[in-house]
Amino acid sequence: MLKKFKTKQAGVFGGCILATTSYHSQAVLFYATADPSYNATAPAGALAGSGWQYQGEWGGFSGTAIAPHYFISAQHIGGSVGQVFQWNNLPFTTINYFDDPSSDLRIWQVQEAFPSFAPLFSLGNEVGKSLVVIGRGTQRGPAVVVTGAVHGWQPGQYDGIQRWGQNVVASTTSNKQGGDLLTATFDANAGPNEADLSEGDSGGAVFIQDGATWKLAGINYAVDGNYNDSPTGAGFAADLFDYGGLYTGQEGAWTYNLDLPTPQPGSFYATRISVRNDWINSILAMPLPQPAVTLQIAITPAGSYSTDVNATVDTAGQVITTTLPAQSSAFFQISGPTAVRITSVKQVGGQLQISYQ
Repeated sequence: MLKKFKTKQAGVFGGCILATTSYHSQAVLFYATADPSYNATAPAGALAGSGWQYQGEWGGFSGTAIAPHYFISAQHIGGSVGQVFQWNNLPFTTINYFDDPSSDLRIWQVQEAFPSFAPLFSLGNEVGKSLVVIGRGTQRGPAVVVTGAVHGWQPGQYDGIQRWGQNVVASTTSNKQGGDLLTATFDANAGPNEADLSEGDSGGAVFIQDGATWKLAGINYAVDGNYNDSPTGAGFAADLFDYGGLYTGQEGAWTYNLDLPTPQPGSFYATRISVRNDWINSILAMPLPQPAVTLQIAITPAGSYSTDVNATVDTAGQVITTTLPAQSSAFFQISGPTAVRITSVKQVGGQLQISYQ
């Protein structure tokens, strides 16, 4: 069972989370190191251009630009229209969103245009491929010890730092709420960048290389958890490369796992992009809403201008009608989706008519 959490902790880390249930992912953690600054800058060398450049901060979580006016993230982390998506230190204001009825994906529409955006992975042959996973959130916390041996780590302090890690797609699976998912196991000694998800990484991205191009293949959804060292109680979240000797499940339904010679790693899960390409492209093909034409007024030519709340706009006739200003002089400008100019201003009865083209 996948267990989901709506916290503001998010990130990718090289560590694994224990359990047979899973919870919404929230932080990238590493097997090899607890250094919070590790992989906190864009990857270089063979991993240059592997998706870091398309990531933005979305309410403490992450999102990925996928078209000039769209980014994609996870439904379960929430958000609201009007909220700002921070991308490359620039604000992008959300004006609409679209939920996938068959997965946890949510596409957000923004007013401003992204100058670059991620291509989508569409081949459907993800299993066995190396991946780069990106998120932001907690540091690696206390070790989980079983009979004197470290089996993984609990989430540590939340810091909201974006980090990247590596893994391999082990399999695909499905979940009623999450839809089709990519699965990656958190393995011991699999390399310095071996990573798992923990509290706070939801909405972050998984990228897979297609030829010379890195493409968006998944959106971080969940990790295995919770775990317990006894058959009672609520248990704990963790990133485990071996859950042998621990209980998995949930309160009231814990199952003991024998501590075997072979490690039993936990996994993380990302909503699969390739099987949702048709839905994604149907959203991206929708016409953008045109910004409204508004009349703005000021008492001096230099401003400051504010919206004239008394104005009504006839966009077909290109005429704006408003009340006569109370002050002896007033200055008007028109704000709209394209450049326009005022062609005439005249008084009609007790109102002012402003024509434009």
